[in-house]
Amino acid sequence: MADAAKKRASKTKESTLVIVESPAKAHTIEKYLGPGYTVKASMGHLIDLPKSRLAIDVDHDFQPEYITVRGRAKLLKELQKDAKKSTSVLLASDNDREGEAIAWHLNKALKEKTSAPISRIVFNEITPIAIKEAVKHPDEIVESKVNAQKARRVLDRLVGYNLSPLLWSKVKNGLSAGRVQSVALRLICEREEEVENFLPEEYWTLDADFVKGKTTFTAQLVSYKGEKAELKNETEVNKIIDLIKNSDCTVASVKTTDKTVKPKAPFTTSKLQQAAANRLGYTSRKTMQIAQQLYEGVNVGESRVGLITYMRTDSVRISQTALDEVRSWLSKNYPDDLPAEPVKYEVGKAAQDAHEGIRPTYVSYTPDSIKEYLTRDQLRLYSIIWERFVSSQMNNAKTRTTSVEIASGDAIFRASASKIVDKGFYHVIKLLSSKEDKTGNLPSLKEGEKIACEKFYPEQHFTQGPSRYTDASIVRTLEEKGIGRPSTYAPIISVLLDRYYVTRTNRQLVPTVLGRMICKILVESFPNVINEHFTAEVENDLDKVEQGALVWNGMIKDFYGPFKKRVDDVMETQESVKGFLDEKTDIVCEKCGKPMVKKLGRFGYFLACSGFPECRNTRSIPLAKCPMPGCDGEIVARKTKGRGKEFYGCTNYPKCNFISHFKPIDQYCPKCGWFLVEKYDKKNGTYKSCINPDCTFLHSADDAAAFEKESEGAPESRQ
Repeated sequence: MADAAKKRASKTKESTLVIVESPAKAHTIEKYLGPGYTVKASMGHLIDLPKSRLAIDVDHDFQPEYITVRGRAKLLKELQKDAKKSTSVLLASDNDREGEAIAWHLNKALKEKTSAPISRIVFNEITPIAIKEAVKHPDEIVESKVNAQKARRVLDRLVGYNLSPLLWSKVKNGLSAGRVQSVALRLICEREEEVENFLPEEYWTLDADFVKGKTTFTAQLVSYKGEKAELKNETEVNKIIDLIKNSDCTVASVKTTDKTVKPKAPFTTSKLQQAAANRLGYTSRKTMQIAQQLYEGVNVGESRVGLITYMRTDSVRISQTALDEVRSWLSKNYPDDLPAEPVKYEVGKAAQDAHEGIRPTYVSYTPDSIKEYLTRDQLRLYSIIWERFVSSQMNNAKTRTTSVEIASGDAIFRASASKIVDKGFYHVIKLLSSKEDKTGNLPSLKEGEKIACEKFYPEQHFTQGPSRYTDASIVRTLEEKGIGRPSTYAPIISVLLDRYYVTRTNRQLVPTVLGRMICKILVESFPNVINEHFTAEVENDLDKVEQGALVWNGMIKDFYGPFKKRVDDVMETQESVKGFLDEKTDIVCEKCGKPMVKKLGRFGYFLACSGFPECRNTRSIPLAKCPMPGCDGEIVARKTKGRGKEFYGCTNYPKCNFISHFKPIDQYCPKCGWFLVEKYDKKNGTYKSCINPDCTFLHSADDAAAFEKESEGAPESRQ
């Protein structure tokens, strides 16, 4: 009995409160620390600027006025109560500027209620060793890091709270603008202009089938009469065919080239988002949500494990411990592909290098060994992270390319085939690789050898203009131009989509009429603010603030005076375009008989009765006639209840259950009468396809004339 009482007294005496940001992370860490530790979650920021007003004292050094976030007062009191009962407090928010600011605010709020010592701990991975090591070495909050976050928060607040009222006054109520996302919107709008202004030019290619023995292979015309083959029209192609069709075909050269392929560095945030978009089709938001789950912890058997390191990083640096572990694993599994020394990768000049590159916390947890514990999406993202890291510490791969040139009269045709001769790091690559270990279909050929030409394949093409941005390409561009930081890439895209400034069509980011109008006003009125150079300079200044080389409110002061004067001038001189976005229609309101008006709302365009406010009837805009036989309904945009994902269904649901995941366009199939949709792939670009699963109609940029001709005789009935 006495021993039990002593144990209870000891437990009461030594009690440490650890505060992290999320409940999932708290659950994982509490298991690692055991008795004597209580781990609670702050759920992000508890103290921040109010949403309803500027809350920046522009007359007194731009000091921010912080308040407890609405709805978080109860949680803050609970944490203060827990801190009061504890003998020490450890603030374990994320190791970045936002995390440092969260720790700073918590430190200030908790000190009002407890005399217990409060310290800061940071870690790059949620593993037992990393967490216990961090607890052993608590530190102080980094004030300069907090000041960098404060500078960014104040600057964004000053920009947003001055530009947004301007848009309310001149365009439409409820709009908003931001320093970084407005620059991203500008990039997307400028690319759209390039796409629209591009004029395709016709060109032709000429392939030919050549035969040796029983093997047939295809080669392409590369030169004619000693010059590069540039075929502008069908006449030029046919002329060449007529001149060479009866010529002897001789192997002019056979060249073999070996190439070394180096593995890539471990992922940074932007590179992970790009790879996940290109390989897995994930949006940036989805990628970061899944990465957060893997970082905070997943139940693997009876234990809970943080499977990857911190996922917001611009560095490719890897700790010595991780290097030792992966080299040990490789020595047992792929000893022939292990370099003599660890492979080092150069960290970019602009990288903050606060964290390691993104890697698995335990290399021994291969994707195959833990797949039963992960969702499909988690497994796929974890797999590419694991593959990228492990392969980064393996030997180079080697490929061999055989290139054959065939002379036929004055024409030279070329065919190539490649194969991997030494797989090296490709041994562990699956999802990330598009390489195929094939020898190709070239027969054994020697210079001077005669072969036969079996058939010519002339083909018409049109030059492809610039591609619209996708999640992957806009993130790459933002990173290259120094716009934003790893933590902001996904939110930038999400904000533009949520505000209906941009829509995502076939993975492409397309600016809306609203987005283009806002972009035009902001760029013309504030060219020195809504541009990539200013945004990149701000990021550099924030880095200097974090390094202690620049005073945060001095940076704000230099910006705000000229900016505020310009805002006031534009408010006086800019013409209003309110009402421009509303459009009259011929559709009649079924409730009162008045015409409906096309209006722009939070989620895009909709139809509203012109008799408002007497009649408040609204409905979705019909995009096409329902193609189902006997149905007189219309296809409208809808959203799923859970994730709000858009799809297209019939207004007669549930009587008619027709659904399409592709948006109808204002064209109908000339073969069956069903509506067409736009699709996209890397090989063909954007093309049109019939939504009817039993119809094979396709229409690409290369057969526009044929489509127009077919459409002339399209069925009148669209049912």
